[in-house]
Amino acid sequence: MAGTASVLTDDSLLSRLDQRLFSIEKILVFIGGLAIFSLMVLAVFSVGGRNFFNRPLSGYVDWIEQIMPLIAFVGIAYTQRVGGHIRMDILVGQLKGRPLWLAEFVATLAMLLLMILLVWGSWAHFQRSFDFSVPMWSRDSSIDIALPLWPAKLLAPVAFFILTLRLTIQLVGFGRAFATNATHPVAVPMVEDAATQAQREAEHVSGLEEDSK
Repeated sequence: MAGTASVLTDDSLLSRLDQRLFSIEKILVFIGGLAIFSLMVLAVFSVGGRNFFNRPLSGYVDWIEQIMPLIAFVGIAYTQRVGGHIRMDILVGQLKGRPLWLAEFVATLAMLLLMILLVWGSWAHFQRSFDFSVPMWSRDSSIDIALPLWPAKLLAPVAFFILTLRLTIQLVGFGRAFATNATHPVAVPMVEDAATQAQREAEHVSGLEEDSK
C-alpha cells in the first residue's frame, strides 16, 4: 500500500546529497502543480470560447498531450523520497533491523536497475524525435496544430534520471543501515504506521489552525 514516510537528516555527506536532491525534487513538483493549473486554465478558455464565441481553443487536445507527461513524470522522484509510491508492506512491515534493510536494499536495487534501462530506452526514443536540421528541431509533431513532440519526450529520461539519483542515494543509505545495523538511518524513507501518520497529520492540521488565528 502507499503511505507517507519521514526521512531523517544529519551532517553526513549522504544526508547533504539527499537534501540537495530533495530541493530539486520540490521544484519539479511545483512545476507539476503549475502544469495541472495550466490544464484548468486551458479548459476554461476552451469551454468559454465554445460557449460564448462558438470557437474553442485551437489545438486543445494537442496542448493536453504535451502537458500530461509533465504531470505524470516530474513528481516520481519526490514521491520516492517521501515513501509515497504503491508498495506491499504486509511482509516488509513485519521485518526489523538487518532483515528490513536487506529487503529494502534488494527492492531498491531492482528499481534502480529498471530505471537505468528506462533512462536508456526513453533517451533513445527522444533522440528519434529530435533533430537540429529540421524545423522546430522535431521529426514528429501533434496532429492539430503541429506542436513539436520532443519536449514532451525529453521529460521522461530527465525525470527517470532524477529518480535514478534518488534510488542511488537510498541504495547507499539502506546498504549503510544494513552494514551498521542502524535503527534510525538517514536519507531513506522510514515508513510510518497508520497511528503515527494520523498523529503527524493531526499535528500538522493543528499547526495550520494555530497559524490562521
